[in-house]
Amino acid sequence: MDVEKYIASGILELYVAGILSEKENLEIANYAKEYPEIKKEIEEIEASILELSRKASPGYHYSFKALMNRINGEVKVVDMNEKRSTPFLSYMGWAASVLLAVGLFWMYQQNQDLKSNIEVVEKQNVDLEQQIADTDSSLEQTQELLNTLRDKNISVIPLGGQDVSPTSYAKAYWNKQEEKVFIDAKGLPEPPDGFVYQVWSLKLSPLTPTSMGLLEDFATDENKVFALNNPNDSEAFGITLEPAGGSESPTLEQLYTLGVVNAS
Repeated sequence: MDVEKYIASGILELYVAGILSEKENLEIANYAKEYPEIKKEIEEIEASILELSRKASPGYHYSFKALMNRINGEVKVVDMNEKRSTPFLSYMGWAASVLLAVGLFWMYQQNQDLKSNIEVVEKQNVDLEQQIADTDSSLEQTQELLNTLRDKNISVIPLGGQDVSPTSYAKAYWNKQEEKVFIDAKGLPEPPDGFVYQVWSLKLSPLTPTSMGLLEDFATDENKVFALNNPNDSEAFGITLEPAGGSESPTLEQLYTLGVVNAS
């Protein structure tokens, strides 16, 4: 049982006010025996109502039990012309105190609900602001990438599909001066679990492959554009499918794309 949630529900205030059913009263009484926190909360509510009663009717000092007995007992019908006695007025004050306590609790609950709603709205606003910031950042990165790929020093090498996957394709954007290659791998299928694409710089005669790196997080990368370092004097580029972590040499049976650098 979530004791704190149960206490916060407001049912203990209604129990103290004596407006619950006999079954509910018995249930709460049993809970009070089992959970000291509930018993303590009931005692604090009773003390609060007694304090309100004393302020409403100064000079009358009763225990909480006596107070509730008088409130819940039979009320004498008083003639309109009959002068009401002070005790009757004090009982009315006590009853009003109980109703006031319940009313104050209801207002407190409404206030808590309002605060909770405000917190939800504030969190939504924060999330929206973060989404806008992420979008702005993504746009800036995209623009920066486009500017890089349009650089006059960039060589574009198309990589065509091979026997294992004839429909695959990719492009390598090679900036020799900065020794960087951008691989646009949009035309590659998503690698199966436990495998990763590996990019190779190739010398053709004799065939000498040098690993440039892995296309990590392929499935979650929306643009499918990967930046790799390439200090090599490349004559071709190839992409193979390798076990997770990559391989020391390419698995030629899993060569997905290949492209030769134009001699110019």
